[in-house]
Amino acid sequence: MVSDEARRTASGCRMLAVARIVWDCALRSHAFLSLLSNSSSSVSFATRVTEMSVNEMFSAIQGFLSADQDVREDIRKVVQGLEQTAREILTVLQSVHQASGFKDIPSKCQRGRELFCAVRNHLGDLKTKFPAEQYYRFHEHWRFVLQRLAFLAAFVVYLESETLVTREEVTQILGIEVNREKGFHLDIEDYLSGVLTMASELSRLAVNSVTAGDYSRPLRISNFINELDSGFRLLNLKNDPLRKRYDGLKYDVKKIEEVVYDLSIRGLAREPGSGGEE
Repeated sequence: MVSDEARRTASGCRMLAVARIVWDCALRSHAFLSLLSNSSSSVSFATRVTEMSVNEMFSAIQGFLSADQDVREDIRKVVQGLEQTAREILTVLQSVHQASGFKDIPSKCQRGRELFCAVRNHLGDLKTKFPAEQYYRFHEHWRFVLQRLAFLAAFVVYLESETLVTREEVTQILGIEVNREKGFHLDIEDYLSGVLTMASELSRLAVNSVTAGDYSRPLRISNFINELDSGFRLLNLKNDPLRKRYDGLKYDVKKIEEVVYDLSIRGLAREPGSGGEE
């Protein structure tokens, strides 16, 4: 049989374990942090937590969960605005795939850059919704839209100069930081994911270029994508979703090579700088 003293000891251990959980929750909660700052010392606060009843402890946990949910709801509202603006930018840039769009690429890029002003405003608002050091705690809320925005920025830069956008250039366009130590930043994997999405968009552009009668563009896209593929081969990707996205790059390369091959056998391929059609 278990003695009364053993039962009291076990009960005390359970209470201490629950108190530790509440203490951890308290450290993460702004409300508890405020209470902690107003108390004479962290030791006295820990003593009060230990003296709580079970109901009080779980009420405190519920307070932490409610505060966390409120923060996440605020973040979701801002992200919804970001997603809407990203769709508007995509709609503008998608028009370059049309025959008439090839003649008006500069204006499409200019309109896209104007819409990025709204993106910077949304991201500026998003920064205020959570503590900077908790970036990765809430990262899943904006990860997808930030990857989409990195893709759109990369696509704009390519259409303007046919070069690969750097991570630094993307952060300038979005109005955020490069280094995580400085606050809200563009994670390197989000940047790479956006670049891979751009590669898929360029494979589509290569096909539509032929339809529009622009036979030299697919060759330039092919050279660019091959260089991009060579660059990614230097990386040892550990992120599973990113590695799967990279696996799709080889299909983009193959698709563009088929376009170039079809142009070559028809005598329509022109190397960059070789002049126009005779």
